[in-house]
Amino acid sequence: MARLPTVAIIGRPNTGKSTLFNRLVGHRKAIVSDVPGTTRDQVAGKVETDQLDFLLIDTGGMGGGSKDHEFEDDVQVQSTIALENSDLILFTINSREDLTSSDFEIIEDLRKKRQSHVPVIIVLTKCDDTSIIDEILPEYYALDIADEIVPVSAMHAMGVEELNNIVVDKLTDLNFNKEDNLKPETCDLKPRIAIIGKPNVGKSSLVNAFMSEKQQTTSQLLVSEVPGTTRDSVDISIKYHDQEYIFVDTAGIKRSKSTDKGIETYAYLRSIQSLEHSDIAVLVIEATEPVSKQDKRIARLAIEEGKGLIVLLNKSDMLSGSEKEIAMQNARNSLAFCTFAPFLCVSAETRKDLLNIFNLIEMVNQSRTRRIATKALNDWFRKEASSKSLSSSKLITQAEDVPPTFVLFSKNPKNIHLNQLKSLEKSLRSTFGFEGSPIRWVTKNS
Repeated sequence: MARLPTVAIIGRPNTGKSTLFNRLVGHRKAIVSDVPGTTRDQVAGKVETDQLDFLLIDTGGMGGGSKDHEFEDDVQVQSTIALENSDLILFTINSREDLTSSDFEIIEDLRKKRQSHVPVIIVLTKCDDTSIIDEILPEYYALDIADEIVPVSAMHAMGVEELNNIVVDKLTDLNFNKEDNLKPETCDLKPRIAIIGKPNVGKSSLVNAFMSEKQQTTSQLLVSEVPGTTRDSVDISIKYHDQEYIFVDTAGIKRSKSTDKGIETYAYLRSIQSLEHSDIAVLVIEATEPVSKQDKRIARLAIEEGKGLIVLLNKSDMLSGSEKEIAMQNARNSLAFCTFAPFLCVSAETRKDLLNIFNLIEMVNQSRTRRIATKALNDWFRKEASSKSLSSSKLITQAEDVPPTFVLFSKNPKNIHLNQLKSLEKSLRSTFGFEGSPIRWVTKNS
C-alpha cells in the first residue's frame, strides 16, 4: 500500500504551531498554551481532503524557550528527525515579532537537513491585521527558503483553507493522490494488523511465531534483547484457515528519553504511519510487568485513530495460572478506557493460546464495519432515551464511517452530556456487540 504523505509543522516555541495543527486537523488534539515548550512529543493527526489525505505532525518548538536543557535537547532531536523525514514542511513564524536568532537557526537547518525536493511553506501566524500583510511579506521572501508564504490567523480560521489547498497542491505535484491512500477496507480485503507497543515486549517474536516454516527460513524478523531492534515497519503475510492477514511489525514506540533519540524518534514516526494504514492494532504488553504510561499512550493513539484494538499479554508462560488472572485483571484496570477491547494472555516462546488471536481479529474486523438496521437501532434507542433523560432526542442513525459512528439528533445537542453518551454506548454494546471497535458519537440539531 502506498505511503501516507507526512507534513511536519516546525518552528520556535510559541509561534502558534499547536493552534494551527488543531485547526487543520479539525479538532482540539494538541495542547495549546502560552507557555513555550508545551508540546514535547510529536502529535499526529490525519487530514482528509477530496484530493488526498495526509498525516500532519505537530513538533515541539525548536530553539529554546524552556530552562529544562534535557527537554530542549530532546525536542530539538525530535523536530530535526521530523524535518528530515517529511514530505512537506510548514515553518511557522510569529508575524507579530521580529525574526530571532532561533528563527535563523531553523532556516539554516532547513537549508542543510531537509531533502532537496521537499517543499517548505512559511506560515506567518497570528496575522489578525490583514492591512499589514503586504508590508511585511518582502522580509520573508528575502529569506529565500520557502516555496510559498501564507499569512494565517489559526485562532480565527483566516487563511487556513488557503494553506490547506496549497499543501494539497504541493503534495499532488509530488505524485501523491487520493487513490494511493484510500482506507484499507476499501481497496484490500486482507485485514491489516499493526503490532504495536514499546520496544522489547516481543512484537517480532509474535509475528515470527505465526509464520510457516518456509517463511521463517526466508523472512524471519530479527529478534534481540536489545530494545528497539526493529527500526522500521515490516509487512508479513500470514495465512490461517484460507484467510490471508497482513501483519505489520512496527518499530517500537518508545519514550523520547531513549539513548538513541534520533533513531527512536524516526521509529515513532514510522509506527504512526503504519497504524494509519492498518485496520486493527494489537497492543503487546508484558504480562510480567505493570502497564506503563507509555502503554496507555499507545492504546489511546490507536483509539483516536479509530482502529480496532486487541490487547495481548505476552510472556505469560512465565506466570502461574493464578498469576495470569492477576496480571489480566491489573491490565484491565490500568486500561479501563479500553473496556471494549478483548484481552488475551499468550506466549510467543511456547505459542500457547497464540492462534486464538485469529478468532479475535475476525470478530474485531466485523465489529469495525458492522451496520445496524435503522429500525432495530431506533427501537433500541426509544427504550433507552426515556431512561437516560434524552426525551428531547427522537432519532438516531448510523453514519457510513469506519469505525461505527452514530448520529444523535436532538432539539438541544449542547445539553447532551458526556456521561449520557457513555451510558448509551454501554447499552449499545450490550445489545449489538461491537467488541474490539471504538465507537464515535455525533450530536446534531433535529
